[in-house]
Amino acid sequence: MTDTASATGEAGAEIESQPEQPEATAEDVLTRLEQEGEIAADYLEELLDIADLDGDIDMDVEGGRASVSIISEGASDRQLQKLVGREGEVLEALQELTRLAVHRETGDRSRLMLDIAGFRARKRAELTELGTEAVERVKESGEPEKLRPMSPFERKVVHDAVKAAGLRSESEGEEPERRVVVLPA
Repeated sequence: MTDTASATGEAGAEIESQPEQPEATAEDVLTRLEQEGEIAADYLEELLDIADLDGDIDMDVEGGRASVSIISEGASDRQLQKLVGREGEVLEALQELTRLAVHRETGDRSRLMLDIAGFRARKRAELTELGTEAVERVKESGEPEKLRPMSPFERKVVHDAVKAAGLRSESEGEEPERRVVVLPA
């Protein structure tokens, strides 16, 4: 049973409310995320063909989002570094383009994560260590500590590390100067 309520907007026009959508089951969410991964993989395969680069595509679902990695060995791995760019700038752009390709196919906003040649995995390990070290300094000093400006991905990893170590953190500032502040207990 669905109710359709009407309301009068500022201009006096009637606006119909949308019927409530049923809650998605965990299986539905997993299927949707796997579909995102497949669409992303197809898009990235075409990109690799156009750029004449070798790489294998690995798809997974991690932390409630689709995760796609382009991996390779040896000389091909060095070639993939072109798709990472300086400090991951090209990787960030490719991730956004891949999310747009998924959106075009599904009509839904994607939170897909892209990794190329293990860049994000290495970065995640470094940032987790950075967060853990900041927690130790804050516990010792009892004073908040501001970290360097970071991308949203980097801040999320640090926030997770701080939380896992038992402290709180928050982000402050405006992009691109937004940073994590680790707070004492």
